Amino acid sequence: MPGTEPMPSWFIGSAPSSDAQVAVSTLADAESQGLNPRDYGAAELAQAIKNASQRPPAPDALARLDAALTAALERYLTDLTHGRLSPEVLKHRFKAPPPNRFDARTYILEARRAGRLAEALDGAEPRVPMYAAIRSAMNAYRAMGDHPAWRTPLPPLPARSLKPGERYGGLPVLAARLAALGDLPVAVVPGDLYEGMLVEGLRRFQARHGLEPDGVLGAGTLAQLNVSPAQRVEQMALTLERLRWTPLLYAPRMVVVNIPEFVLRAYELRGEGVELKLEMRVVVGRALDTRTPIFLEDMRFIEFSPYWNVPRSIARGETLPRLRRDPAYFTQQGFEFVTPDGAVVDSLSGEAIDAVQRGEWRIRQRPGPRNALGDIKFIFPNDQNIYLHHTPTPQLFARARRDFSHGCIRIESPVALARFVLQNRPDWTEERILQAMQKGKSSTLRLDEPIPVLIAYSTAVVKDGGKVYFFPDIYQQDARLAQALRNARPVQS
Repeated sequence: MPGTEPMPSWFIGSAPSSDAQVAVSTLADAESQGLNPRDYGAAELAQAIKNASQRPPAPDALARLDAALTAALERYLTDLTHGRLSPEVLKHRFKAPPPNRFDARTYILEARRAGRLAEALDGAEPRVPMYAAIRSAMNAYRAMGDHPAWRTPLPPLPARSLKPGERYGGLPVLAARLAALGDLPVAVVPGDLYEGMLVEGLRRFQARHGLEPDGVLGAGTLAQLNVSPAQRVEQMALTLERLRWTPLLYAPRMVVVNIPEFVLRAYELRGEGVELKLEMRVVVGRALDTRTPIFLEDMRFIEFSPYWNVPRSIARGETLPRLRRDPAYFTQQGFEFVTPDGAVVDSLSGEAIDAVQRGEWRIRQRPGPRNALGDIKFIFPNDQNIYLHHTPTPQLFARARRDFSHGCIRIESPVALARFVLQNRPDWTEERILQAMQKGKSSTLRLDEPIPVLIAYSTAVVKDGGKVYFFPDIYQQDARLAQALRNARPVQS
């Protein structure tokens, strides 16, 4: 059996083989994959191999070094392909079947037997969307090192913000940072005023950092400008770790929401590649108190002209107090009560409000133009009652930061998403979808083919022809992941 076959020695006689040199070189370069060389004893192994090439070690020492190099390379490959910890540590609910377990030992054996260890190690990184692009961007930032543009601090702003046409003593430092990051041509020399290409460069920087691209240098933009390249390297290393265990290639067709980016994408696998079929802006749960959870479930239903069954927490915390203050709100918003036996009560009374308060009745909003779910709802059953839906307040999609919901995800282009979901149902034309949305009578369609919906979290994204974008860690998930990695025990194979 391949798993029991002994690993060939990394030495020829007592001299390190070329494979040994390849192995220690790969471990020493672990940072290029967002991994920590110290986790594999890379420096110690490299020194031991160097010493062995100069002075043959004793047989027992040679055997220990042989075993140590094998163990380190196996651990490196396991970390690279599956990550250093399980997403369950972070309470991510990815209910996907585990991938076929990568057998690092067999992988090394077969590569060495074929005389292609270097190629095999180079080709071991995950083949998931964006991994190679994030890694390339991370290494470009690594190459900046201790860049001089960040050695000199930006001085305090002259007022609460710096607007175009104003003076600012930090313009040379600002220009140097924007140039280093590729948002401003290197040849631009700032004058005495904040204007022209410098403003345009800042707008490009803002667009790449989840900020309003207004060209105004305020506190939020200043904070992002003060993040050093080394800190961005750490951010992208965390992104690579997430990509190793986020099930982005779980099914031939998927809907993926990236929370920090406030974007939904629909993918379709085409052979070895991934084709982006759809992209739109979304609104997610408030960072302060109603965060959207991270999980994977299958979309199984579409509800047209949906009712909104007001969650008990929202009813008690918001809806019922509003009805007590403003009874007209009940009719204006199209609310009705539902009794335990399913009877509908369409008139407001103190007794009905009290029954909802006690949890005996529920309150819901009828289909219509004021319905909080808009005119369509995409259902992927889950124990947290999260779904995708349209909204009667589309103006929020114009904001750069879009965490405004109670946890569910509002989508910008519901018809486009419905067409993607129903693309194998030619009878569901765009016209029919719109008719069902505008009918004002609730109806539910069961999907013939469930489509996985992945709620994911990545604060670094490469798009628009290779540009790297960074987004604030609004739910502190990067901070939690960094702490979990610091606390993690060695990965067990």
